[in-house]
Amino acid sequence: MGLTDAMLGYGSKFEVSTDGGTTFVELSEVFNITPPSDSIDFVEATHMRSPNATKEFLLGLRDPGEASMEMNFIPGSVSDLKLNAIRDARVSIHARITYPNGVTATFTGLLTGYAPSTPNDDKMTATLTFKVSGVLVTGSEAAPVNSVLPSISGVAQVGQVMTAMAGVWSGVPTFAYQWQKDGVDIPAATASTYVPIVGDIGGAITVEITGANLTGSAMAESAKTADVIAA
Repeated sequence: MGLTDAMLGYGSKFEVSTDGGTTFVELSEVFNITPPSDSIDFVEATHMRSPNATKEFLLGLRDPGEASMEMNFIPGSVSDLKLNAIRDARVSIHARITYPNGVTATFTGLLTGYAPSTPNDDKMTATLTFKVSGVLVTGSEAAPVNSVLPSISGVAQVGQVMTAMAGVWSGVPTFAYQWQKDGVDIPAATASTYVPIVGDIGGAITVEITGANLTGSAMAESAKTADVIAA
């Protein structure tokens, strides 16, 4: 049985645009994002000769509903000032949710709720509510991007296990590994761990990690270890 494809929401972000979607500003410290939920209205079409004297209905318009989220409330922050400006302008804005795998959901909406809470004994938060207007547009998965380089844990010594740490990536990639000595691939060293051998003594070890998903791939390389020493 394979591993689940389920994802955590960690790394999701929410952005707003007030220039028609040309530029977006990320709202900081957002959590518990609830995307728009679609529902479809219905219209009763019953008449006195409806079959078997049973009511009949037709599908009406789609209602994209609301999007909501919570955020850490920081009075006077860039996000707070941006939201106050949007509220005061009383105009629709473009909003974009980006999920951890790079898929986006973009919509036009009205800010209908910005409700800060300032408890004395807990963190300050705010709840945002947007009334969605029009179609929710979903973008495709983005290719992986590395933002924190891989690293190597362990001692560069013959017989000692070294482990490749992937770093930080977007796009929820799967990883492939290639260990190197002085920049040259070590044959068959393609696992997430590597144990230096006698032939590695005096050379520096690095690991190349390639992250790939259905859209594309990217490669990132760790810094060099100290030269490998004998056991």
